[in-house]
Amino acid sequence: MSIISRLVTFDNPAFNGYVTYGSVLVLKMMLMAPLTSRQRHKLGVPISPEDAFLSKGKEICKSHEDVERVRRAHLNDLENIPIFFLAGFAYLLTDPDPTTALNLFRAYTLARCLHTFVYAVVVVPQPARGLAWATGFFITGYMAVKAICHFKTF
Repeated sequence: MSIISRLVTFDNPAFNGYVTYGSVLVLKMMLMAPLTSRQRHKLGVPISPEDAFLSKGKEICKSHEDVERVRRAHLNDLENIPIFFLAGFAYLLTDPDPTTALNLFRAYTLARCLHTFVYAVVVVPQPARGLAWATGFFITGYMAVKAICHFKTF
């Protein structure tokens, strides 16, 4: 049995965690679109001029800080979560301790959810957003470094 077929299996708790928490992150990112849409509709900020009819009776704005805040939170997800998936999978291939791997995946997922919450849902002053972002950033970096050290070919 190859190491990949041993690691990338549902018998491996670390792989189960990767799939589970990765799926939570996918759903979290998907929820950002309806959240943005809700803010747009509530505040009368259509995405395009042809969508202005959806805000009947409301004053139309070209932009609003609350809409932009949700959009920036979504963009931050799009900048950070895909590299987590890559670093996390590479980390899985190092055959990490399952408890450590699960805790890293849990902490990353919690950090990303907190980041969105304090940035786009209930605005909390810094350093809350920065700490949530940095937690995810350092977890991703840790997993990438572990993979590099394990597979170094240079």
